[in-house]
Amino acid sequence: MARLRARPQNFCRWLATTPLGRPPEVTEVEHSSLLRGLVQGLVSVGILAVVVAAAGVTEASIFNLLAIPLSGAGAFYSWRQRRRSNALVKGLIAGAMVLALGVFFFRLLHQPGDTRILLAELLIQLQVCHSFDLPRRKDLGYSMVIGLILMGVGATISQTLSFAPLLGVFLLLALAVLMLDYRSRLGLQVRGWRSEQWAIKPGPLVGWAGLTLSLGLVIFLCLPRLPGYQIQNFPVSFTLQTPAGFTGRQIINPAYRQGRARSGESPFNQALSSPRGPAEGGLAGPGWVDSTAYYGFNQQMNQNLRGVMQPKVVMRIRSQAPGFWRVLAFDRYTGQGWTQGQPDRVQTLTRSELTYQTLLPLEMGLGRWQEVVQTYTLVSNFPNLIPTLHQARELYFPTQEVAIDDQGGLRSPIGLEAGMTYTVVSKVAFRDRSQLGQAPRNYSRSLQRQYLQLPAGVGDRVRQQTQSLLALSPKPLRDPYEQALYLAQALKQRYSLQPDLPFLAPQEDLVESFLFKTKGGYPDHFSTVLTVMLRSIGIPARLVVGFGEGQFNPLTGFYVVRNTDAYALTEVYFPQYGWFAFDPIPGHELLPPELRESDYFSILRRFWHWVAGWLPSPLVGGINQLVNYLGQLLNHGLAGVMAMVRWGWVALVLLGLGGGTLAVGWRCWRLAHLPPTERIYQQMLTWFKQQGLPKQSSETPLEYGRRIEAKIPVKQAEAMKSLVTAYVSWRYGGETQNLPDLTQKLYIIRHGSTWQLPIYWPRNDRSGRP
Repeated sequence: MARLRARPQNFCRWLATTPLGRPPEVTEVEHSSLLRGLVQGLVSVGILAVVVAAAGVTEASIFNLLAIPLSGAGAFYSWRQRRRSNALVKGLIAGAMVLALGVFFFRLLHQPGDTRILLAELLIQLQVCHSFDLPRRKDLGYSMVIGLILMGVGATISQTLSFAPLLGVFLLLALAVLMLDYRSRLGLQVRGWRSEQWAIKPGPLVGWAGLTLSLGLVIFLCLPRLPGYQIQNFPVSFTLQTPAGFTGRQIINPAYRQGRARSGESPFNQALSSPRGPAEGGLAGPGWVDSTAYYGFNQQMNQNLRGVMQPKVVMRIRSQAPGFWRVLAFDRYTGQGWTQGQPDRVQTLTRSELTYQTLLPLEMGLGRWQEVVQTYTLVSNFPNLIPTLHQARELYFPTQEVAIDDQGGLRSPIGLEAGMTYTVVSKVAFRDRSQLGQAPRNYSRSLQRQYLQLPAGVGDRVRQQTQSLLALSPKPLRDPYEQALYLAQALKQRYSLQPDLPFLAPQEDLVESFLFKTKGGYPDHFSTVLTVMLRSIGIPARLVVGFGEGQFNPLTGFYVVRNTDAYALTEVYFPQYGWFAFDPIPGHELLPPELRESDYFSILRRFWHWVAGWLPSPLVGGINQLVNYLGQLLNHGLAGVMAMVRWGWVALVLLGLGGGTLAVGWRCWRLAHLPPTERIYQQMLTWFKQQGLPKQSSETPLEYGRRIEAKIPVKQAEAMKSLVTAYVSWRYGGETQNLPDLTQKLYIIRHGSTWQLPIYWPRNDRSGRP
């Protein structure tokens, strides 16, 4: 038994003789409790940022929050044991880190997910272990870096402004930590918690933090946005298992739920007698729309439904360019809605198990195009339809199979669930009005059969009304592009939105009722009318449904798309160039969002539009006038400079002399108003600069002193070291300095000897002012 008891004691003695068991050097131990507390605050904010940013975006364990009290307890224990070797604790920490690494690899193989979250959680676990052994300043530095990395992970994941307050708190803590860490590196003596508080006064700290945030925001908004996408490892959720037998022919949309009709009464009569109607989202006949799901995302689109949806966020989109997030297209008009004429023409595409990329069939036209990358994150559940920008070429989706119909609509084997992320690369064509106006009209027979279809008895009256509207144009309209553009504008101006629209009778046609009876309708009815009018005069067109660009948040870079952003557009076919959309809905732009040639400063423009939406109109007008006035003033100033340049070298000399005089005057005024200690230090820097030894902006005072020490005489070097040390103690330690002695040191640096003139300075001035 005695031998068994002696074994642990012998192990501890042996461990104490190893480098692991040696206590840290006295000069390396960090005694500042305030610095330690602020570093722990940095780490805690970083952990909280990861949890908050991942909420609603990707899967992250809520138990990560337990790391905050655990790491706090470890930091307290480490501070109490900072002078000891803690050999046994170090051994336990090493074992715990190896165990955490093993758990990480196990989760990576058996629980696939967002690797950023897995790595962040591993880092959090390592930080908890590391917090139990923080005796030295460099150990605290590792914790600072971990906190910064966790904030970076949170920033890459975050899609809302909930991350912004944490960023502000982190900045405040980081500024205070940097100030105290620099004091510690300078070797300034620590006298306790209260003696350090002068270095982190709330007023200046908040001021510097506000200035930093403001400058960062201005730089962020003014940075040009280049069109290139440098990283090709696109965001996508981990692979999902799907049921076998996927054909892509079925679309599941909760907006269509057939209601029960009262026995002996037709659905139409019930709709007339009941405020809610007999059918809720039926595929045919009168009914009411679903409160959250758009009725157009289905193989059949019943436009005899009434009501409005309640706003609900569906997805957040990060895209290189705004656009119409296209979901589905219809080619067959039924008189009261739309359907897909060939629902069985669906192609199933299977990607490799080694990559997330699925190449989609795409026929490019003759016009110019640009590659646009979009990343979609679902916030709410969505049908098994995949929104994209038009002409999608590459799809990075979490299922191995997807389907595409004959009109470019993409479908998933399963419904899109909240939290799912996928990426699309589209080759979006530029809209060239002159090229599209010159496009030929030689449509193939198959194209005419599919996209000129109209129900019997509908085309004649609609064609006459279309031709009468075109006849009102001040100039003849002969090409399909100008005709489509004019008809879309005519519908906007001559017909109105009518939210209290009555139901259609069983045999009543929607387009004829719109044009000749109600003189307007629901927003989607405008697109249906335009599509049918174009078909009536021989221009192939189809109805396409999707989402508008949504509300752009310039601070997060995401488009926030709601269910109420869903609507229908008209797409018109131009041979050799493809399909282009027109928007006849009142209140919308005539053309949907499209590519710009060079919109490098789009974020600044959108930020101003976002801010202007919160301000009253008179204030916005005043700001616009002020900006215009400043722009004119700048132009006049530049014109004056250019006029002086034309005068020749005399004007350039005068400008140079004036600028030099102002610079020297400003420097002399600033030097005269500095505190004495600061002024003496600046005079020393000026002297060495004149001697060819300038101080670099990236150098600290001590680094600069060590660099030039060997380049100057010994006596001057000693005076320089004393002056630099005194300046650092005054600037960062708040210590009162002997100003006459500093003045003599400056004289030695300049002349190499001391002077004996009596100079009287006040001795008890902490700020260094006479």
